[in-house]
Amino acid sequence: MNILQLNFEKGWRGGERQTMFCMEVFRAAGHRVELIARRGGALAQRAAEAGFVVHEYRNPLSLAAFLARRGRTFDIIHAQTANTVTWAVFTRWLHRRPIVFTRRTAFPVERGDEWKTGFKWRRVDRLVAIGEEAAREPRRMGLDTLVIGSAVQSQAIDSRRVAGLIDEFDLRGRKVVATAAALTQEKDPLMLIRAIGEVARRRNDFVFLHFGDGGDTEADAQQLVRELGLQDVYIFTGFRRGVEDFFSVMDVFAMSSRFEALGSSVLDALLYSVPVVSTDAGGLKECLADGRGILVPVGDHKAMANGIMRMLDDHTFRQQAVDKGYAYVRREHDVQIMGQRYLETYQALLDQHPGRRK
Repeated sequence: MNILQLNFEKGWRGGERQTMFCMEVFRAAGHRVELIARRGGALAQRAAEAGFVVHEYRNPLSLAAFLARRGRTFDIIHAQTANTVTWAVFTRWLHRRPIVFTRRTAFPVERGDEWKTGFKWRRVDRLVAIGEEAAREPRRMGLDTLVIGSAVQSQAIDSRRVAGLIDEFDLRGRKVVATAAALTQEKDPLMLIRAIGEVARRRNDFVFLHFGDGGDTEADAQQLVRELGLQDVYIFTGFRRGVEDFFSVMDVFAMSSRFEALGSSVLDALLYSVPVVSTDAGGLKECLADGRGILVPVGDHKAMANGIMRMLDDHTFRQQAVDKGYAYVRREHDVQIMGQRYLETYQALLDQHPGRRK
């Protein structure tokens, strides 16, 4: 197959990593894979470094022009983000190729937007969601939705980067609690800061590292840390490439999201045997069900603080959660399995419409 992936995001988050995972699996299986991405973006850079053909553009209109002009040279067009599916659908009368769209969010569709969103979703050939929560809205609207979970993959730890982090933040002799999330309302960093304030009132043997930056609550988050006097406890590390290296120093991973389709960083924590305390938002309750972590109500910072305390102190419970989480993520979120399910989906579309293969 000749497969075109569409992802026009600026930064590097879970969806961009999943796009790369897909491309690597498809290429390894012998298929030709190309990417349309934002010029100068992290995904475009990493894909080019990995040897993929990358078509870089500065704006979505250029993306649409490419699809209109060259879309027919591909067998499958896979929109990995909501903004790219718009252009794939609006140009399909020209490219006439099967469209796959992966929904990566769990936000409810606002009533005034249902007609517009439904118009796009009904014109893709296969709608995929990364978890049951992400599938809820399209199914509510009567759309057949296939669930293919996001994947995680372990990698060799760069010990030099880890040692550099330990030195930079003076982590020796201290327990490390951490998160990896943008500073946005849906991630609710203010709740997490208040939770860490509660923990700090009970113990002084830990530090909290917040990996990630940018977002509509960044200024408020930094102000709240100052107001609570947590400057030496709650540390904003900023964006760090290859956060996976740093799971090796974490004693607890925390996630405070209000909305979450699945939570790939939580899956990473499980893969690296880091115990997790998380809100029960969306797909997070899928990840941590059956004792694979501690789930707390959305917005409840005291429950979050209690969960972190238990994970730090209850070693038997902690190990049980780690063992269950690791077994689950290896079984349900393997990169090869995810990629193979997409390839089977592509092939089924081509088998249904043999005339649409170029």
